[in-house]
Amino acid sequence: QVQLVESGGGLVQPGGSLRLSCAASGRTFGSYTMGWFRQAPGKEREFVAGSHWKTGSTLYADSVKGRFTISRDNVKNTVYLQMNILKPEDTAIYYCAARPQLGVRTDRREWNYWGQGTQVTVSS
Repeated sequence: QVQLVESGGGLVQPGGSLRLSCAASGRTFGSYTMGWFRQAPGKEREFVAGSHWKTGSTLYADSVKGRFTISRDNVKNTVYLQMNILKPEDTAIYYCAARPQLGVRTDRREWNYWGQGTQVTVSS
């Protein structure tokens, strides 16, 4: 069982940056694949980024590639999402997710655990 708590959301101007954090409970954090999803009003929850637990390899949605970076600290049981060059279309609730299986998946139905979400608003 893993519990996830996100933080770091807020209001930022276009072109600005934010760093989201996701603190995870559980001793086996290092063996979980971690990811970030987001959900904008009236839209489905979509994959943003993921980090393979064993290789550390990463996967990004095309819409955020080159602007967002996912990283993890297995000692602190925390995964981060550094978001740069933010755009109004990045406005959404951002969710941290975890799955015990090997590999990143873009389908939200393949993730077992979810945080409560943190709001990110990009507006001038």
